[in-house]
Amino acid sequence: MSQADARAGIPRITARSGPAVLGYGFRPFFLAAAVWAVVAMVLWLPAMMGAPVLASAFDPLTWHVHEMLFGFVGAAIAGFLLTAIPNWTGRMPLQGTPLLGLVALWFAGRVAVLVSAPIGPWPAAAVDLAFYAVLLAVIVREIVVGKNWRNLVMAIALVLFLVANALMHLEAVDLAQTAALGYRLAIAVVTMLIVLIGGRIIPSFTRNWLAKRHATALPAPFGPVDKAVMAVSVLALVAWTIEPLSAVTALLAALAAVMNLIRLARWRGYATLAEPLVTILHVGYVWVPIGFALMAAGAVDWVPAAAAVHALGAGAFATMIMAVTTRATLGHTGRALHAGPATTILYVLVTLAAALRLAAWGLPALYLPLVHSAGSAWIAAFLGFVLIYGRMLVTPRPDGKPG
Repeated sequence: MSQADARAGIPRITARSGPAVLGYGFRPFFLAAAVWAVVAMVLWLPAMMGAPVLASAFDPLTWHVHEMLFGFVGAAIAGFLLTAIPNWTGRMPLQGTPLLGLVALWFAGRVAVLVSAPIGPWPAAAVDLAFYAVLLAVIVREIVVGKNWRNLVMAIALVLFLVANALMHLEAVDLAQTAALGYRLAIAVVTMLIVLIGGRIIPSFTRNWLAKRHATALPAPFGPVDKAVMAVSVLALVAWTIEPLSAVTALLAALAAVMNLIRLARWRGYATLAEPLVTILHVGYVWVPIGFALMAAGAVDWVPAAAAVHALGAGAFATMIMAVTTRATLGHTGRALHAGPATTILYVLVTLAAALRLAAWGLPALYLPLVHSAGSAWIAAFLGFVLIYGRMLVTPRPDGKPG
């Protein structure tokens, strides 16, 4: 494990208990995220065409948005935090039976939401929200006991994510029309996590890779530019969450798009093309300024509002999750940090899925074929992850070390 990986939140390996898959949070949750990405899309494509494949209290579109955010993305966030925080705090990770219980609670939430019509929206909401409440308690405990106040922002992000989930459930139980507000808040939280954490790991991993090749030009260090980008990004996301169709939102989002693009250029991603494992991080982040640009255009009704949602969700979120889960799995299971041909194909597929989904908005005559093509590429990407990386996640490290 490199020093850059350690500084960016990739933990030192410590003793584990129980089977390998329960040795660290990344193992079950990264696998669960990929499996659910496939299952949710397989269910969504026919549901979008009106097939009665769902028994959810959510309408099909709301179910799709909810499960991509709080099922797929939520599992990936859980895996990352449960793996990174032990390194930040110096404490043992959640392992064994407690980790299994948390995974089971996440899975119960997926089933409960899927069948929330027959079991009732209230029980489904209780089960689904319970996972995030317990995860939040675990994260807060580790930060407080480890006195790792610097990363308290992660707990704040989880609180907002939990609130966003509750807002979507409030509409399912017919108490308030807050589902759209809920998913915008969730998208804003995840986008800001990418801006924040991406600002740590992307230049760090890039600098480490370039330094090994004796490059003289390295990514710009964190400084005033990064602080300004984060501040403007927060303002734009708050404005979009509260009032997505306003001139103020358009102005702030446009400014955030330009500033995030400048920030990305300072990280020298174009110098990493020889290693897709590094390059894909930059590709994932480029969807952030694209998302902000479409957010600005949508605020003044130049493009459909959902275009920004797909640029961020199918683009930034999915690509960064694929980038981080592949890298973390390779590193934590004692394998070389290199993306071979099969992994590179996964990166191409997830990027193609996002591009095709956005193209559907610009080519209405081809909307359905492009949406189904995007869904197919998405399924192939995450099914490929399960097939290639699943074995690594459920079996012990080949070098015999714990982790």
